Amino acid sequence: MIEPVARLRIELQDIEPKIWRRVDVPLSCTLLALHDIIQVLFRWHDAHLFEFRIGEKIYGVSMPDDAFFERRVLQAKGVRLRALLDRGVDRFLYVYDFGDDWRHAVTVEATFDGAADTDYPSFVDGIGRAPPEDVGGPPGFEMLLEAIADPAHEEHDQLLNWHGGPFDPDDIEEDHVRGVLSMFANRRRGPLMSHRSGGRGRGS
Repeated sequence: MIEPVARLRIELQDIEPKIWRRVDVPLSCTLLALHDIIQVLFRWHDAHLFEFRIGEKIYGVSMPDDAFFERRVLQAKGVRLRALLDRGVDRFLYVYDFGDDWRHAVTVEATFDGAADTDYPSFVDGIGRAPPEDVGGPPGFEMLLEAIADPAHEEHDQLLNWHGGPFDPDDIEEDHVRGVLSMFANRRRGPLMSHRSGGRGRGS
């Protein structure tokens, strides 16, 4: 189905070697939907708070204590990529888990008409497996990699058990990512087809 699409490159910050993903998403995508997509791309579990930082504004899901901390959080579900691009925004920050503080640089690399035979969002490519949840931020992830890679490391067995098995830093689980994103695309397909046909069902 042909629709305007943005190609995004999403790179995890403060990590070496680089960990990044590239994905094509419709311009109609909201920031809340983009949050869901990033969770899939990096195999996060959506177990923590998140926010998008765009200029001086913060978008996320407002919480009762935001006023106490003098934070004004705008609703992520109310902003679409198209609106950001119309404002000239092509780079912004996505932060997940305010404890581990995973910061992702999001860059709009291109916009184009999507392919007629492709449903979006659609995974393009990526490098590097993302850190496990609750590993302790970049320092904790670095220690995990060192310990798991070295059987003689004093914390090798403990961290291997904590993770639940081996950790392959090169395996981005592409098949799983593509499978889940295809489910997202399939959920969008119904409303899009209905809209393009004027809302008429099959029996019309």
